[in-house]
Amino acid sequence: MRANTRRTTLADIAQAAGVSVATVSKVVNGRGDVAPQTRARVQELLHQHHYLAPVFRHTEAIETPTIEVQFKGGLKSYVAETLEGIIDSAAELGASVVVSRASRAPHWARDLVSAGRRAVIAVTSVYTTAHLSELARAGLPLVVLDPLHLPDSRVNSVGATNFAGGLAATQHLLSLGHRRVAYLGGPAMAVCNQARMHGYRAAMEAQGAQVPDTYVRPGEFTYEAGLLGATALLGLQESPTAIFAGNDEIALGVIETARARGLRIPEDLSVIGFDDTSLAQMASPPLTTVRQPLREMGGAALRTALRLANGEKVESHHIELATELVVRASTAPPREEASART
Repeated sequence: MRANTRRTTLADIAQAAGVSVATVSKVVNGRGDVAPQTRARVQELLHQHHYLAPVFRHTEAIETPTIEVQFKGGLKSYVAETLEGIIDSAAELGASVVVSRASRAPHWARDLVSAGRRAVIAVTSVYTTAHLSELARAGLPLVVLDPLHLPDSRVNSVGATNFAGGLAATQHLLSLGHRRVAYLGGPAMAVCNQARMHGYRAAMEAQGAQVPDTYVRPGEFTYEAGLLGATALLGLQESPTAIFAGNDEIALGVIETARARGLRIPEDLSVIGFDDTSLAQMASPPLTTVRQPLREMGGAALRTALRLANGEKVESHHIELATELVVRASTAPPREEASART
C-alpha cells in the first residue's frame, strides 16, 4: 500500500491543539501575541507532526497566505470600505492581500495559482458557470462579497440582511406619516436590490399604502442613476413625498435633482439611502440611511477565504450580517402631516 504523503497543514495542527488556525500561524511566524502555554503546546505539536513551512527559492521561508481580491468598476466608497475590512483582518491574521480589477484573460485562474494566490474574494464582480469551473480546476476557493446574483451552491458568499434593511427604511418613512413613498433601486435582477425592494413592498402593503408601478424604478447603483430616476419620479403628476434609494450614491443624486427643482430636503421631500458609506455623513443634509456593515463583511469574507484555503469546512456557504437604520437629517414628516401637528 502506498504511504500517505499528504503534508501536515496549519489546520491539522490547530485542530490537534484546540486553537484557531490564526493562532498556529502566529506561532509559526514568530508573532509575540500568543500565551506562553499555548505557544509551547503548538510548538510541540509542530515538532510531533514534522510540520515544515513551504520552501520558496531554496530558502526556509514561512508561508504567508496570499488572497486575491477582485472588484469590478471604479473604486467607489462602497468598495473602499469593504476593502478596508479585508485588509485590516488580513493584517490581524498574518495574511497578505493583492487587490486587482476583475480579469477574464485566458487561464486567469491558473495564472493566479502560479502567482501564489490561495483564494479569491470577489467584490461587485459577476462569476459565470465557466468562471467557477476554471476556479475549481485551478483549486482556488472563491468567496463573493455581497453577490449581485444568487450564487452557485459551490460558492461561499457574505452579505447583509437586505430585506430587513428595506423593511426598516420604509417603516421609518411610514412612521413619519408618508404614504406616497417611491423606491429607486439598482439593477432589477440584482439579489440585493430585489431583497431591498421586497422589504419596501412588504412595509407598504402592511400599512395599506398604495404602490403605483411608476413608484418602483430599477436602474444602477450610481449617482447618475439617482439624477435620472429622481427626475422621472418628481415629474409625475402625483409625485412621491419620500424616496427610498437603493444605495447612498443614488440618494445623493435624488437630493441634487430635488434641489435643482427648488425642493428642500427634508421639508419638501424625504430621502433615505442604503449602505451608510462615508458619503452619507458628508451629504447636505446628512443622510438617513440603512447601515450595511461593510468593514465587518470584508473581515468575514477574508476569514472565510483563509479557512477554505487551509482546507477547512465552513458551517454555511452564505453569511448574512445585520443591517441597522441610521436616522439623520434627510427625513421628516411630509408637509401636510407636519402642518397637522402644529
